[in-house]
Amino acid sequence: MTTIVAVKHDGHTAIAGDGQVTLGEKYIMKGTAQKVRSIYHNSVVIGFAGGVADAFTLQDWLEKKLESYSGDLRRAAVELAQDWRKDPTLQKLEAMLIAMDKNNLLVISGNGEVIDPDDDVVAIGSGGNFAQAAAIALNQHTTAMSAEDIAKAAVNIAADIDVYTNHNVIAKSF
Repeated sequence: MTTIVAVKHDGHTAIAGDGQVTLGEKYIMKGTAQKVRSIYHNSVVIGFAGGVADAFTLQDWLEKKLESYSGDLRRAAVELAQDWRKDPTLQKLEAMLIAMDKNNLLVISGNGEVIDPDDDVVAIGSGGNFAQAAAIALNQHTTAMSAEDIAKAAVNIAADIDVYTNHNVIAKSF
């Protein structure tokens, strides 16, 4: 379980996530996992929530789609979502992705959805709702913070509320 949030603010986009890996409902296995990663020649950043092995599988599939479509994130995401719905192996994966590049901010789900958020904020994971609410408020009411600062603050707010989210925040931005 985790919290990943992405924000567009003042012409910049950032994504942040915590580092907690929880086994079941009672045991924290690791606090420093890297759930935010750069892929495809450092031009796309993803954040994932759900099973780690499943997320790595999705990362690999997304990178293959990005290679097939010359880095077109939107097209690669749609193709991945279509495969995810059709392929029996992918259908069993329990993870979600947020993917962003300089032009796009997308959520990719196993239900075949590719969502481009309305409010320039999107979040996934157990603390996603808390982080999304915090990021929307900060995004609408501050000019003093960068997109990365807003994303980090939102994850930290979620970590104060959600037991499956910690304060070891990793962020990347464009």
